[in-house]
Amino acid sequence: MRRIFPYIFVISTAFCSSAFADIVIGRVIGISDGDTLTLHTHDKQQLKVRLAGIDAPEKGQSFGQASKRNLSELVYGKRVEVESNKKDRYGRTVGKVLSDGFDVNLEQVKAGLAWHYKAYEKEQTPSDRIAYAEAEQSARAARKGLWIDQYPIPPWEFRASTK
Repeated sequence: MRRIFPYIFVISTAFCSSAFADIVIGRVIGISDGDTLTLHTHDKQQLKVRLAGIDAPEKGQSFGQASKRNLSELVYGKRVEVESNKKDRYGRTVGKVLSDGFDVNLEQVKAGLAWHYKAYEKEQTPSDRIAYAEAEQSARAARKGLWIDQYPIPPWEFRASTK
């Protein structure tokens, strides 16, 4: 049986949450970790997407697998929209992922499985910046996910210590 994936559409628009963002629509076919996924394109190409505004634990770090598993439960096999206006140094599209009307990036933070990545918060809309910061504070206060640890190590510090 042949499986048909929906086409990927890229639409330039000034009406997204970020000024002059592109919208990419596709089906999630892979989850690398808690803040990176892969979309399937209409021309059978794969597009790597790094979730904007968040940083999830690395695979070898506490809660790294839980973060990956949560992202997978949220979007694997589903159609998503990605609002993006940037590529990172690895060539990945950096964007806000929307699925079934909710912000997937924000859901990772709410679950306590990612940090609000404040080093890049200026790239977020003011409303996203506030929502992500409040979601992190709520997850911390409720000791959800990685916040159960008394001193969780942010992924940017973990990466720096493994170099």
